[in-house]
Amino acid sequence: MADAARQRPAAAPSGCLVCGGDGVRQFLDLGDTAYANRFLTAAELDGSEPRAPLAVGFCPDCHHVQLMHLAPPPALFENYLYVSSASTTLTEHLEGLARTIDQREGLARDALVVDIGCNDGTLLAGFRKLGQTNTVGIDPARNLAPLAREKGVDVVTAFFDPDSARRLRAEHGPARVITLTNSFPHIPDLDGLLRGFDSLLADDGVIVLEAHYLGDLLEMLAFDTVYHEHVSYWALGPAVRLFAAHGFVVSDVERLPVHHGQLRLWVRRRGQPSGNVGALLDDEARRGFDRLETFERFAGAILQVKQDIRDWLDDCRRRDWTVAAYGAPAKGNTLLSFLELGPDDISYIADRSTLKQDRFTPGTHIPVVAPERLLDDRPDCVLILAWNFVDEIIAQQQAYLDAGGRFFVPVPALKEVTPGA
Repeated sequence: MADAARQRPAAAPSGCLVCGGDGVRQFLDLGDTAYANRFLTAAELDGSEPRAPLAVGFCPDCHHVQLMHLAPPPALFENYLYVSSASTTLTEHLEGLARTIDQREGLARDALVVDIGCNDGTLLAGFRKLGQTNTVGIDPARNLAPLAREKGVDVVTAFFDPDSARRLRAEHGPARVITLTNSFPHIPDLDGLLRGFDSLLADDGVIVLEAHYLGDLLEMLAFDTVYHEHVSYWALGPAVRLFAAHGFVVSDVERLPVHHGQLRLWVRRRGQPSGNVGALLDDEARRGFDRLETFERFAGAILQVKQDIRDWLDDCRRRDWTVAAYGAPAKGNTLLSFLELGPDDISYIADRSTLKQDRFTPGTHIPVVAPERLLDDRPDCVLILAWNFVDEIIAQQQAYLDAGGRFFVPVPALKEVTPGA
């Protein structure tokens, strides 16, 4: 059954993922693209690789923004090459989240904490450092489970759904805390997700979710955040509607600077929303998150980004400058595909993740190498694809800068970046 699911092509959802409405209107088409985290070995370069349409639509009924075609989750997540601990910034953020939840909720040391999409266990390892002894992660990525277990994290290798939620509760009891950090946008079956929450969460429990914020995506022109894993692009309004329909309350919301801007939602079975919730809902209304034309303007603006970067690369070629890239995140592969770039444009991409080194980017087939290559080769210019971690990257690569290197970021407008700028 799982093998069949992996081979199934992307398909249009039956309607809006939040409200079920059938009037979702497409506003952005990034073309047929390869799956953004499916980096290839050299032996796979001559074979076929799965591709699917990458288009985004807006629901006029509940104002949710989502993909127009859904790839089969097993093909995306059962062998996953992104690890949270590859970024020092993200590791520190997740450890800080564990401290915040522990202090805010006054957790007993044996309170059950369940992390959905636990990846390599970085967040739960943060809870364990605080003395939380009862932690369980659930994630379908079979290749990442051993990394989490090395951190002392108990991992269930599965997708989270009502059945796995019932099994978790039967074995471990009700969860005092359920976390999803960047997993919320990945889940197409939102009804199943919420029914799973209902099965697993204790009566006095809290769900804490973090997800890229649609408002920051629009402001930063962060179209590279769009890829097949991200089926939903969350604003607060649709999230409030989703949880209310299943008997939950979004009790508080925070905006976070991590990545290019995120929401953190605190969700409970009962209670009153904080003033933060009402204030952000009002702000979304002022910014036009309930109107299709807001998103059509965004789609038009990214065409200028594409032209500017291609003009810059043409200028680099005229000057005989060598160009490499830094960071091989999934978002970088959306950008490379949309710009129609390949090894003739970007000679290689340096990345700290050993899971990606000696592989090639999906669709565009640019080699991924260790960061030391930058200092060995000293390319004239480096385009930072993992631009959401730009400060961390520049600090790590100070030697390259000292040798005369130059870093550039692609969005919201192409620009050179320097330490402290």
